[in-house]
Amino acid sequence: MTPTALFVPSAAFATMIGHMYDGYPLEACGLLIGSGQRVDRFVPCTNLSRSARVYTIDPKEHLRAERDADDAGREVIGVVHSHTHSEPYPSPTDVAQAPDPSWHYVIVSLKREAPETRSYRIVDGEISEEPIAVA
Repeated sequence: MTPTALFVPSAAFATMIGHMYDGYPLEACGLLIGSGQRVDRFVPCTNLSRSARVYTIDPKEHLRAERDADDAGREVIGVVHSHTHSEPYPSPTDVAQAPDPSWHYVIVSLKREAPETRSYRIVDGEISEEPIAVA
């Protein structure tokens, strides 16, 4: 059975990729707001770790995003972060820090000339890739 795609509007996708480049050479991060498999918008966040290897979303920004999403009848459905020098695949740290089994974990690799974006579900340490549809 083929996994259902994560649908990302082109404007949200462009904002997401731009934020990943803005954070370079450090990892950048942000949250996905929407419902189920559909993203409504991307919320850029501050990487409090200020690191090229790990990220920590500012808890105040996370809370603000959750409240704004709730006010709009939506929810935080995932997180996005960049890998500045590695493949777009969850690291052991990413897996260990995956807070919610219902979330989409999107990784943007900036390793090559063009960004490579992949989305995953991480449940009990098990990683499964899901397609991304940008429209």
